[in-house]
Amino acid sequence: MDNCIFCKIVKGKIPSHTIYEDEELKAFFDIQPSTPGHTLIIPKEHYENILDVPEDLLLRITSLAKKLAAHYKKKEGYTAFNIIQSSGREANQDVMHFHMHLVPRYEGDGLSLWADMKKGVKPDFEKLREKLELE
Repeated sequence: MDNCIFCKIVKGKIPSHTIYEDEELKAFFDIQPSTPGHTLIIPKEHYENILDVPEDLLLRITSLAKKLAAHYKKKEGYTAFNIIQSSGREANQDVMHFHMHLVPRYEGDGLSLWADMKKGVKPDFEKLREKLELE
């Protein structure tokens, strides 16, 4: 994708602070981090969202997130992590290239990811389960 910022990063047209790279994946620091160490993990091939990424590649991305989290905990002492993936504009995906955020957390970091959650939403769980149950 010629206009995709992440594809440009993969091709070396835009610099990044890369902390891991192999033939299929790249991990680099987010230039607008939520906390120090906020990392983006992307497939090098362009996939728009989670529905497009082949399952085996998605497993590799998740595995890399776990490996990086363990490495960050050991090296920097982070005590917790948020792993976030947004697919689609309505989910606040702003770059239409699949990416996973690894956000290191620590006591007093001031970040509240759930501040905007609506309180009091009460769906009909039984009807919803009937529609969405995986068979």
